[in-house]
Amino acid sequence: MDTIVYRLGAHCDIEDVEEGKIYEAKVQGFAKFGTFVLFNDRVKGLVHKSNSKKSHEERDTILVRVLNIRSNGNIDLEEVTPPVYTTQMVVKKTPMVRLSDLATRVGRTVTIDGEVAQIKQTSGPTIFTIVDETGTENAAAFIEAGVRAYPDVQLGDLVEVVGEVMMRNNQVQIEVASMTVLVGEEADRVRQRLEEALEVRAEPEDIPFLVESEVLENLKPELRKIAKIIRKSVFTAQPIILRHHADADGICASVAVEQAVVALIRESGADFDSESYLFKRAPSKAPFYEIEDVTRDLDYALKDHVRFGQKLPLILMMDNGSTEEDEPSYRMAKVYGLPIVVVDHHHPDASVDQYLMAHVNPYHAGGDFGITAGMLGTELARLIHPPVEPLIRHLPAVAAVGDRSEAPERHRYLDLVSDDYDEAYLKNIALSLDYEQFWLRFNDGREIVKDILNLKNNPERHRNLVALLTMEANRAIEEQLSASMPHVQEQVLENGARLFVLDVEMYAHRFTFPPPGKTSGEVHDRLCTANAQDAVVTLGLGPDFAVIRSRGVLMNIPQMVRELRDEITGGGVNGGGHLVVGSIKFVEGMRDVVFKRLIEKIGAFPVESTR
Repeated sequence: MDTIVYRLGAHCDIEDVEEGKIYEAKVQGFAKFGTFVLFNDRVKGLVHKSNSKKSHEERDTILVRVLNIRSNGNIDLEEVTPPVYTTQMVVKKTPMVRLSDLATRVGRTVTIDGEVAQIKQTSGPTIFTIVDETGTENAAAFIEAGVRAYPDVQLGDLVEVVGEVMMRNNQVQIEVASMTVLVGEEADRVRQRLEEALEVRAEPEDIPFLVESEVLENLKPELRKIAKIIRKSVFTAQPIILRHHADADGICASVAVEQAVVALIRESGADFDSESYLFKRAPSKAPFYEIEDVTRDLDYALKDHVRFGQKLPLILMMDNGSTEEDEPSYRMAKVYGLPIVVVDHHHPDASVDQYLMAHVNPYHAGGDFGITAGMLGTELARLIHPPVEPLIRHLPAVAAVGDRSEAPERHRYLDLVSDDYDEAYLKNIALSLDYEQFWLRFNDGREIVKDILNLKNNPERHRNLVALLTMEANRAIEEQLSASMPHVQEQVLENGARLFVLDVEMYAHRFTFPPPGKTSGEVHDRLCTANAQDAVVTLGLGPDFAVIRSRGVLMNIPQMVRELRDEITGGGVNGGGHLVVGSIKFVEGMRDVVFKRLIEKIGAFPVESTR
């Protein structure tokens, strides 16, 4: 049998040393009567010159047997040189604690067990992010600068960590003395404990909605399911990428959830920088998950996975994600196993559900697009982290006016905040969001958006910014419409609706605000006012797209897209949106063919009486 040589852990002291056993030590210094050696920074002993076998220099490793431990703490040693031996670590027996208790153990050595959620190599120590059923904390392990500590420990392993609790930059951190990967029954026991506790901890509170709504009540089980999925991601340090349509409704929905998630990340014990890599909000130009979007998300996620040892993210779609246009991106995400959940109010296609963990959409519960994403997002945020409510309770009203909701819930959400925000001002906030997001392009503009939405406890700056952005947006709209309105062409369709067509490529300024969709919407509003008694359809026509706005024609844009795609060979038709608000894309050379068939289809839909 091999000789066993013991290596004393960093936090061990003399009580952990036993007579007769062999230990690994380092030479500290010399005296006439012998050699002083260190077992660790706390324990030292003496090898009398009569018990030395070799000549040594300072910091040499030496194997010593403990001959005697004296009452005054002195340890008598003899040098040994076993030809074959194995080394075992001696770890000080310390109390097992949960991560949420570490702040009360600063300066003490503790033992924790949990799952490795991230491994980040710095220029100094290796930082392991550990999660258990109570929270998230960092454990720093150091061998030498920039060298990976405990290379056998991998992402997702269950580990037992022994170390001293310290404060670093006002954050609790464990200075690792030892880290052991748990296996077998011990690992199963810890995993089961964590999973059972996580199920309970992640369950959202059963709180009432801000307003009465039969549709919302029908959606509540699925909203709670998504809230639980998000809370689990936060508690297990899984990054979240929130993709949303880049308009006022999508911004309100996503910012509400952003406030809840970031607050929960901080409350769960993650360090100050965690929110920057655990949560990312990303606007999407189109109301669906484009290949460009998923490519960006995968690129960032895979780089962070390799560079920082992060888990792959949860994808949360808001104000997009319900239609077959999303499916190519979903298929790409599926290759990498990315979980996806959707909160949307565009008309859904059943085929997308095969890619989703959960899917909230008012069409699933007897509602329609009048239940806006901002309404859904705010109620979801309250389920994720209820204390966020006072900060975000006005966001559904901003979304309602921004997305021109006519659902009964619109008035209820407006009434909820009427003491602080009247309808005209809410419209100014929504317009400011649309205007600023146009210039932000693909950036989230987090701090500017929070100022626009009055989320930063600086009401004077909020009012000044909204006033400025509203003025600039309205000025740009007036300039655009003064150039565009004289070029609107009119015809009456077979169903009696008035069709107005504006070539936004030829008769509207490009690459500036308002973009084609917003320009078409503003033109449509003016034409509806001028033709109050008639059904009105407005087409903003580009070289390879058409923006559709309708009042009084009971059309179905997703259905038209599918029919045009099947009927026009070589048209390259795709697109979608709401039933009466959306867009269609096609190849430029087939514009006239698509345009002709599109008008025929619009003219065949029934007209709702407006008289």
